[in-house]
Amino acid sequence: MNQPIPEPVSPEDVPRLAHEVIQDDRFPVLASIDQDTPRVRPVSPVKTEEFTVWVANLKSYHKTQEIAANPKVELCYVNAKHDQVRITGVALVEDRESLIDEIWTSNPLLQHYLGSPDNPQLVIYRIEPTQVRYMKEWALEYHEVAIKL
Repeated sequence: MNQPIPEPVSPEDVPRLAHEVIQDDRFPVLASIDQDTPRVRPVSPVKTEEFTVWVANLKSYHKTQEIAANPKVELCYVNAKHDQVRITGVALVEDRESLIDEIWTSNPLLQHYLGSPDNPQLVIYRIEPTQVRYMKEWALEYHEVAIKL
């Protein structure tokens, strides 16, 4: 079986290509650690700025305990062409009221299910990137994406 030969990727195109993958994948997979066991699940981000991603969650979900014990997480985005973006980072509880209000106002699904941004079950994680990598289809070669820390 012949291995496909991927098209070359220009370093200056990597940030744009990474953003396109993020736009194309509505349900990235979030990885966390449950004691010593990795766990993954699809999530639906409620806001994305550059490579910082916000994810809404309920405090009663098990991933809340996982992230409290170890806030290091990774998001994996994959588009229809199998291009990937991996955002490794730290999940922090968003506490800025103006940002929570902005997220709340722009997400009718949150409003429908939770009723109010003051719902005690609501927690919004801000995933601050520490590393972002892009891979073109099955190239098996990641390209680092420069991020502002």
